Amino acid sequence: MTELRQRPTATSKSSNGPDKEPTSGQHSINDEASQDHGISLLDILRVIVTLLVACGGLSYYVTSSESVLWGYRPWYTRWPVVKQWVQGPVILTPSQLSLYNGTDTSLPLYVAVNGTVFDVSENRMIYGPGGSYNFFAGRDATRAFVTGCFKEDLTNDLRGVEIMFMPVEDVENEAVTSAQRKIRREKELRAARARVEETVKRWTGFFANHAKYFEAGRVVEDGGVDEEPLPLCESAQQQRPKRSAMVEES
Repeated sequence: MTELRQRPTATSKSSNGPDKEPTSGQHSINDEASQDHGISLLDILRVIVTLLVACGGLSYYVTSSESVLWGYRPWYTRWPVVKQWVQGPVILTPSQLSLYNGTDTSLPLYVAVNGTVFDVSENRMIYGPGGSYNFFAGRDATRAFVTGCFKEDLTNDLRGVEIMFMPVEDVENEAVTSAQRKIRREKELRAARARVEETVKRWTGFFANHAKYFEAGRVVEDGGVDEEPLPLCESAQQQRPKRSAMVEES
């Protein structure tokens, strides 16, 4: 009998054995798992920068190339404001303030309201020589801001200006006693003075909160005031309410 030779057969490794070689598919899965660590800090910074750039570009377009911060200008980004902050507030007398009316272009352009000096140099076309409001430059014309009389009342003297908010007594034989009339007048006088203060505060806030203006200092009196208060200008006198109209409304 011929002897049969048996060839040695290679024993396959158990599929569940510890010596199993990973397949190529398993390699890719493990690589993806090792690379998936979530959103990184760099990704967050990229998103923030992209949003800021987009917001600034939209602001630049909407504001007609004037601002990338939607009109907001921090004070420290404006050189005149920073310079004034470093130098400190100016203290001027009315005669000194008059030099800052725009005729000397080497000096700032100042407007004062109720003793506070504001730098309006960025609007020389309006407050400078030839401008429509040049009469306000270089002076404290608080009274004119209240009455609207830009020729007669270019002064800071507010004495008697509250009369423009007091009613004209045009009712004859009014059925009120002298005591009632006195009490009524006192109430109306307090209300009129409050309106003057409100108007002055509104104009002060206008310059203080304006995007182009800023507070530069104070103006102090260099002498006494006139003994007699100024008469109420014609325009302000015509604005006074009439007692007869007030009676009809009530």
